[in-house]
Amino acid sequence: MSGICSSFSPSEEEIGAADLQDTNTNQRKPAGWKAMPFVLGNETFERLASFGLMANFMVYLQSEYHMNQVKAATLLNTWSAASNFAPVIGAYVSDAFVGKFWTIAFGSFSSLLGMIIMTLTALLPQLRPPPCTHEGQLHGQCVGHNKAQLGILIASLCWLSIGTGGIKPCSIPFSVDQFDLTTEEGRKGNNSFYNLYYTTQTIVLLITQTVVVYIQNDISWAIGFGIPALCMLFAIVLFFVGTKVYIYIKPEGSVFAAVAQVFVAAYKKRQLNLPSDDGQFYIPPFSRSLLPELHLTRQYSCLNKAALIVGDEVKQDGLCENPWRLCSVQQVEDVKCLINIIPIWLTSVLGFLAMNQQGTFTVAQALKMDLQFGPSIKIPAGSVGVITLIAIAIWLPFYDRVVVAALEKVTKQEGGITLLQRIGIGNLFSILTMLVSGFLETERRLSALSHGGTDGIAPMTVMWLTPQLILIGFSEIFSIVGLIEFYNKQFPEHMRSIGNSLIYLTFSFASYASSIVISVVHDVSARHGSNWLSDDINTSKLDYLYFLIAGISSLNFLFFLFCARRYHYRSSVKLM
Repeated sequence: MSGICSSFSPSEEEIGAADLQDTNTNQRKPAGWKAMPFVLGNETFERLASFGLMANFMVYLQSEYHMNQVKAATLLNTWSAASNFAPVIGAYVSDAFVGKFWTIAFGSFSSLLGMIIMTLTALLPQLRPPPCTHEGQLHGQCVGHNKAQLGILIASLCWLSIGTGGIKPCSIPFSVDQFDLTTEEGRKGNNSFYNLYYTTQTIVLLITQTVVVYIQNDISWAIGFGIPALCMLFAIVLFFVGTKVYIYIKPEGSVFAAVAQVFVAAYKKRQLNLPSDDGQFYIPPFSRSLLPELHLTRQYSCLNKAALIVGDEVKQDGLCENPWRLCSVQQVEDVKCLINIIPIWLTSVLGFLAMNQQGTFTVAQALKMDLQFGPSIKIPAGSVGVITLIAIAIWLPFYDRVVVAALEKVTKQEGGITLLQRIGIGNLFSILTMLVSGFLETERRLSALSHGGTDGIAPMTVMWLTPQLILIGFSEIFSIVGLIEFYNKQFPEHMRSIGNSLIYLTFSFASYASSIVISVVHDVSARHGSNWLSDDINTSKLDYLYFLIAGISSLNFLFFLFCARRYHYRSSVKLM
């Protein structure tokens, strides 16, 4: 009984399978890949709609609403923060009350409503400020938006945030529900699903950053917003078409209350001594039919007291009298798993620091490099991230179909390597990305200062940024996909939506951490007379920032290794 979340504790696969057997609405067998065209198709078109709407939104606010850069950025950052927090609320509602299917359905209609309102702002002139020339925008002579116009714009963003809160935390767990994880075929399908999911998201990003942005900039904002709205409508239709093949897992009440009950019950019984007889711990009747015997693990043994039966705490039908005084063995083990997942989650926040720099300073680097590609093509500085997307789109399917199969033959491990090994490799790639970025920035700055023209552009092609952009793509492949799979497999089945929402909390906290690092570096370096992040990138020391982040990421990696070595995976047991 030395494991943390292992030994005799049933995994989420077995609990989910038992739930399917005991639920009258789930007499059908999980459809597996047959359900994926509907579920994954819905997710793909929803992402195409959302990414297509937001890919060029900063330009829309500045050109059509005449907002200055600070106000537009503030509005976008506020909306982004709300959208990244909304999945936590959506996950709670899903797991506690309505289930994943109806949460996704409500989120889809909310997103569609937000997109329709946004399209109307581009289609109807009275919903936005009057047009203004480019000269007028440069000199601040444009008529600004009124309160009603801004209110309608914010209303559309609110509906989009609500939609995000319903779709993001539930789409992956709902997809996983469609696989029979008690069979080898189901487990293999589930493992491949995570790679396929991220591949489709990458292709969607590639489309939105090229085709959709071109339509919005060069053809029409109304058409550029209307296409994502139509995609969202098609996603909803596709999602409901598959209702006859889906498996539906019933919500099991408040997840947070179940966790709190363990701590409260353990505290109330803190004066009691733990017996050596496992028969004195509470196992509900339905758990006894799942496993011949169920044991508590020894780690965090103080929590075991929550499952200790004292007096008449169990009714004649086998159910507990008061859940705030007596919890099940499985309930206690689930809380232990949560405690052990938290350190891994914390390390992922700092592990994403390198990714945050690619959307900001990499673009600033590109602006001071030769953007000409061939005799007639000029690459937009904001589109250099497409290189990362191409690398992911090519490598991820190859990794899933070729590399994993080869590794499985060598390691005899399902998936080739463990989930934490995959995340660790992603962390190493993020460190390597920052080191390469720092060396390349040193060369770029020296080239711009010694050989650049009056515009400060270095005589170096922007393709020199390719190595760091490819490396960060590898980091995403291993880190993000690994974390998605880790949370969905290691969280208890009835908390899977909560686990999936941690990904978006990670993005949010990583953005805040990045902002703190940048602010501190800017203030401290400026006070010492050598501003690392001045307005002119050629006189800045951006490479120093990259090396600093590499150092922070290296320390974080050591902490990750410490946590990973102490972590025990939820093991699988066969249904009896």
